[in-house]
Amino acid sequence: MMDDLPDALLSEIIKRLTRTSDLNSLSLVSKRLYNIEGELRDAVHLGCDLFPVTLAVTSLCSRFPNLSKVEFNYSGWKPEHGIQLDNQGLRVLSSCCHSLSDLTLSFCSFIDDSGLSLLACFKKLMSLRFNTLPKITSCGLLSVAVGCKSLSSLYLIHCNKVSNVEWLEYLGRTRSLEELVVFNCERIRQFDLQRLGAGWTKLRKFELQIRGLPDILFDPDDPSYVSHNQYRYDFCCETLKDLTLVRLTTVPEIGLHCLLSKCVALEKLCLSCITGIKDNDMVTLAHNCSNLRSISLLLRPEYCEGYAYRTALTDDTLKALALRCPMLQSVELAFFGCLPEWPEIGFTQDGLITLIQSCPIHELVLRRANIFDDEGMKALSCAQFLESLKLVQIIAITNAGMRHLACSPSLMNLTLELCDGITDDGVGEVVRRRKLDSLTTEKCAKVSQGAVNGAAKSVQYTDDCPSFKRWVDCCLYGNKYCDHLA
Repeated sequence: MMDDLPDALLSEIIKRLTRTSDLNSLSLVSKRLYNIEGELRDAVHLGCDLFPVTLAVTSLCSRFPNLSKVEFNYSGWKPEHGIQLDNQGLRVLSSCCHSLSDLTLSFCSFIDDSGLSLLACFKKLMSLRFNTLPKITSCGLLSVAVGCKSLSSLYLIHCNKVSNVEWLEYLGRTRSLEELVVFNCERIRQFDLQRLGAGWTKLRKFELQIRGLPDILFDPDDPSYVSHNQYRYDFCCETLKDLTLVRLTTVPEIGLHCLLSKCVALEKLCLSCITGIKDNDMVTLAHNCSNLRSISLLLRPEYCEGYAYRTALTDDTLKALALRCPMLQSVELAFFGCLPEWPEIGFTQDGLITLIQSCPIHELVLRRANIFDDEGMKALSCAQFLESLKLVQIIAITNAGMRHLACSPSLMNLTLELCDGITDDGVGEVVRRRKLDSLTTEKCAKVSQGAVNGAAKSVQYTDDCPSFKRWVDCCLYGNKYCDHLA
């Protein structure tokens, strides 16, 4: 009967299979399915089990002639796994994979600038992700910038020999980039990124993360800065929709926080451990960005005006967002290094409630927000659009707060981490009155596994706190980066 089915219908069936194992199994059923699946497959993910690599690449490109997305990931590689993809492997790939538009190279220790120069052979290449390539330098990146005329997305992750930014200036002149991500590249500073120049006019996504927490005692040093002359910061970024800045130090008129006053089209903002940011920066942003849909703020205490030691942003920021950002749907507020016994958080619970009541928030994450208690949970119970709630180490929430949460009209997903004031009874209140899609509890000392079993369509329970440990590790060192490579 399968032989009677038209190719178009078989193609539609195959397109609906997303797991590689299912596709591989299907191709074994018949030669016809083998051929159709080979024509349709446009993406492969390869790693340590690929040996010998040059022969395997040739075979794969012959088997899948329409490959457009290829990832090589050698995370966890050991010499006994065989030879990695190297410059010669890239040469083979360039000779037989003519439709390639998206390439990811992760932990490829044997690829150097000579290998990068081969990427110019891929005339359709639009997206490049380089993750932990210890041998590549700025010379190789310049050859990529010159040779890859269609390049619109570039990710640099742990590429520690890249320093000189001629490649960035070249990409700025061509105005080809729409996405630029620089993550923990030791020799690239925030001031170097200004040299993108006219390239900012095309950019839709920009992310810069610096390894290690910023030094709160010293001002940043921009060697090109001239007092009262802002020409270095006078660039246009009106198309930017997604902005992430992590572990930077700024002072007035210096640094990439100037982006906050320029991104009028911004929809998603993440600011993490930005030393020197002020309420007036965020108020300006709120006034300019009425389309803002998602905001994530990770704050730590610093010395503010009047020698107060607290997080720099206050309720003025929350009120501006509440008043000027009517489309705000996702909010994450996290606090690092704030002790519960000291008033080190500039926000108040009233300011947070104002934001919750003013915006159609669907997703809320609160991490270590010791300003939040059962009264705050009562306000959450009235949030008409709240579907997902994540509470991490909120010590003042008790079962009384969970009883309020049980009345939330739209809540579908609940995550509790290190919330030791909540017991089985509190979780039970929510479970009995809400039909949750997902419930996750991590190391909540008074919540047992029996209380959560069968409590939602998807349940995760652990006595450990792996998510919290990863978050702290990322705050301190910024050494986790997997979301962008998924």
